[in-house]
Amino acid sequence: MGEEKTRKVDTKEFELPETVFIRDIENRVFQGIVLQCLAKVDGITLVEGNFIDSILGRGNVEGGIKGIYSEQDNKTHCVDIKVEVNICYGVSIPEKAEEIQSKITEEITKMTGLHVSRVHVVFKNIVSPAQMKKMSDPSSAPLESSLEDEYNDEF
Repeated sequence: MGEEKTRKVDTKEFELPETVFIRDIENRVFQGIVLQCLAKVDGITLVEGNFIDSILGRGNVEGGIKGIYSEQDNKTHCVDIKVEVNICYGVSIPEKAEEIQSKITEEITKMTGLHVSRVHVVFKNIVSPAQMKKMSDPSSAPLESSLEDEYNDEF
């Protein structure tokens, strides 16, 4: 009976498409990382609202967090960050800027694997120590007003 010959196939004859891996990081992710970094820095607040409102999502839902901006360059795998903050009167601006920039750079690089090409800190206003305490106190943020905005009976 006929013996069937097994023919070995040379795998070099096949061209398989190369696998492409894509990872997109939305700007809100960068904003969240920066927000967590800023929450650990004493003597500053965000320009709009307070940290508790931002962390709990009581702020501007559609546009992200005001005062924290990011811009990605996908070709170079870099990200630029711009942060607008208020600073407490008596706190050294150069020292606080360096602290903010170091924390943001370290956290974003660690969590996203991207190079942070720039961290631009803009000090928008000076706040008195009494105002700072009031702004950073979670009990001073009225929860009821934010709930009214989220749960509207109107159809």
